[in-house]
Amino acid sequence: MRRTLLLALLLGVLLLLLPLAQYRFLFVRSTESVYIGLISILCAGVGIWAGLSWRARQEARAGTEVRADDALAADFGLTQREIEVLQLIAEGKSNQEIAAAMYVSQNTVKTHVSNLFSKLDVQRRTQAVQKARALKLIP
Repeated sequence: MRRTLLLALLLGVLLLLLPLAQYRFLFVRSTESVYIGLISILCAGVGIWAGLSWRARQEARAGTEVRADDALAADFGLTQREIEVLQLIAEGKSNQEIAAAMYVSQNTVKTHVSNLFSKLDVQRRTQAVQKARALKLIP
C-alpha cells in the first residue's frame, strides 16, 4: 500500500515538473507520445489503487463473516453453501435475492432451502433461523 501511494505521489510530482521544464530538453519532438505515456501511467496507477482498495474491502467483509464450526455443521450434514444460504435467510433475503448474491439460479436456492429444512428438521424459514442461532451455526 505504501509503495502504491509513493508511486502516485511520484507521478504527481512528475506531472508538475513537466510543464516547468517546458519540454526543452527531452520532449521537444515527441510531446504527444509523452502525454499518452503519462496518461497511461496515471490510469495504471489509478487502476492499481482501485484494485487494492476493492480487495481490502472484500477481505474486510470476508473477515466479518462468521464461519460455522465445521464439526457442528458436519453433525447436521450441512454444507458450507447451505450455511451461506442460511445466513442470507437470516438477513431476510428472498430466494431471488439469495440467488443473485450467490450467483446461482432460484431453483438451486430452493434446493438448498429444502435441504436445510430437512436437515434441521424445521418447517419454515423462521424456525430454521431460530434453530441455527440456538445451535450457533449463524450469528
